[in-house]
Amino acid sequence: MVCPRCITAVGEILTHRRIPFLSVKLGEIALERPLTSEEFISLQFELKKVGFEIIAEKNERLVSQIKSIIITGIYEDKDFSNKNLSVILSESLHYDYSHLSSIFSKVEGKSIQNFQQDIKIERIKELLEYEELSISEIARDMGYGSAAYLSTQFKKNTGLSPSQYKLQHLIKRNTIEGF
Repeated sequence: MVCPRCITAVGEILTHRRIPFLSVKLGEIALERPLTSEEFISLQFELKKVGFEIIAEKNERLVSQIKSIIITGIYEDKDFSNKNLSVILSESLHYDYSHLSSIFSKVEGKSIQNFQQDIKIERIKELLEYEELSISEIARDMGYGSAAYLSTQFKKNTGLSPSQYKLQHLIKRNTIEGF
């Protein structure tokens, strides 16, 4: 689950199935009691219909939690990118960072830092499309030392400078509006 609508959808499924729960968070459901096998199968079926799946294996659950912390931090905490990710993850999940990093790499085939960078680039794309912040403001909010460093990293990941990306997006948007 990666958005508030996803959390709402899962909550509605649990309520509809009369499965008592304490909370639904990004990538995590806290239940009041263990599920019966019938409830588990029913919940799994309903979640699959809306594109979700139950992650029961411990390492996959841990990776899901890592992803949730990173996504939530990048999208909701302006200061997140200026904090030490290894400390955030270790304190939040109560594991040594090297353990988390090893599991994440085995399950995902890439490092936690590469995942974080991918999410940051997607967030930067969105911020460029919204045109509400300057590149310098985006750089500050995303934890880059300067607009030039953001531009270098952005181009390295997308093949375009932020200005080129923004222009390309404006052209596409104008074309769609023209119909």
